[in-house]
Amino acid sequence: MGRPRVAATLRALNEALGRPAALWVKESGARNLRHRDFLAPRAALSAAFPGGQVPPEAVSMVPSLRGPAVLPLRVCRHTPAGLTVQVRRPEAFQRLLGPLPGPDCPAEGARASCVVLHCPALRGPAALRPRHLRSILLADHLGQLLRAQGVEVCLVPALSQERSWEVLRQLRIDWPSGSGCSSFPDAVSALKAALGQCSCATACEQGPGPAEGVICKVHLKSFMDSSTWWATTPIWMFPCCALLQAKGQSSCCSIVHVVNCEEEFQQQQLDVLWRILDPGAHTHPSLKHLICGPVKVTNPSSTTTEIPGPGRGVLGAGCVSTWEWSKLCMMPPTFSTDEAWTEVIDTLTVAAIRFEMLSTAHRSQVGHISTKGTKSGAFVMYNCARLATLFDSFERAVEQGEHQLHHHPLTATPQATGASLGTMGEWLLLFNYLLPFPEVLQQAAQLPLPSKGIRITVCKFLIQLSMDFSSYYNRVHVLGEPFPHLFDQMFARLRLLGAVRDVFHSALATLHLPPLSQI
Repeated sequence: MGRPRVAATLRALNEALGRPAALWVKESGARNLRHRDFLAPRAALSAAFPGGQVPPEAVSMVPSLRGPAVLPLRVCRHTPAGLTVQVRRPEAFQRLLGPLPGPDCPAEGARASCVVLHCPALRGPAALRPRHLRSILLADHLGQLLRAQGVEVCLVPALSQERSWEVLRQLRIDWPSGSGCSSFPDAVSALKAALGQCSCATACEQGPGPAEGVICKVHLKSFMDSSTWWATTPIWMFPCCALLQAKGQSSCCSIVHVVNCEEEFQQQQLDVLWRILDPGAHTHPSLKHLICGPVKVTNPSSTTTEIPGPGRGVLGAGCVSTWEWSKLCMMPPTFSTDEAWTEVIDTLTVAAIRFEMLSTAHRSQVGHISTKGTKSGAFVMYNCARLATLFDSFERAVEQGEHQLHHHPLTATPQATGASLGTMGEWLLLFNYLLPFPEVLQQAAQLPLPSKGIRITVCKFLIQLSMDFSSYYNRVHVLGEPFPHLFDQMFARLRLLGAVRDVFHSALATLHLPPLSQI
């Protein structure tokens, strides 16, 4: 049978009740999971059935539901909360404790075989600022998520050679370099000529009146529903239009503008100009805007908010140097001669910045970079290192002959695994993280209609996983005494935590973060 999925199980449960509406929800809290795994709330049943009475034959067929991606169900019963279902947990452990599946096809709703991610922050010679950095990190992460789902991704504009991009290298941002927007001179000339022939455009005479770099004004009455106004057309818009026109020619290609809120209006102007100049290529509904909220500089005494360049250390929101970051992370300064230790500090720094920028809802303000507590990137990396230490300790014990193994527990078939696992902490790890993880990646990479927005949830997923794993790890002594009668339980726990480790590594890869083996 295939790997179980949350969506497939919910779909089968809804079909069993004969209603197209989504009646069932997956439980996630430990308190409710003691009694049920899925719930059809009483209010939803009352709305779907007369008097809330579900036909008995529908209830009786729920435990017999089968399917390659449907969880094995044990019992369905009426309760004061509604209709509840429990999963046959030993069988679920056996089916889920295998290797993670490979990349899936593009998620339903993505509909595009290629996506152009346009990040205006990388356009032009101006210095990068914290608000720009947030949109760059978001575009980089979204690109990784889309690639994991088999979607072809094109990142634009290319990094120009005349600017220093050391800060992006420090943050492990993998962005293409090249000639950028200036590589389409013929297309730019054609667009300028097309605008010159447009009846709604009026050329601007160069003089003290018009803004510098503005070549014409466009009357937008024909393109705006509720207002009549003139828009200036800066010369930099034409290379951008030419670039997007070249990269987004395919009808199955989506274009996503990832832009900070302070430059949202400029991007809207660019879209209107493109619609005027090339209506045929710009009328499909695959154009989306992903707007990032502001980044508040936390160092008000500083007279500049520019991000440090080469030789001035790893950046933060407000010109935080590598030395300041090492103090925040409670680590020795980076003048240590130990390259491995320096790499750990740099990775923690990048993790702190990425998690703060990406775990906050993209429309909300980012106020500071946190390196303490359970909701920081450092906490996630710490728990990843704890897992590495656990398995290193186990491998050393095997080499020293403490465990007489006929096979390695992480490569053997998990036939007896389900019978040896069953605590609430173990079920939380499996049901809330191992089970939905592939769907979390799919949902984060979906590009739905603009009214629904784009959800980026991987950082929050990792933070919650770290909290539940840490709670379990602090309560359970995984590597017990080397007695044969304890081996089955120890190997089952190692297999579970090996799958948790794989989830950590796969999720961190979407952030360009290497897993740490020590902190």
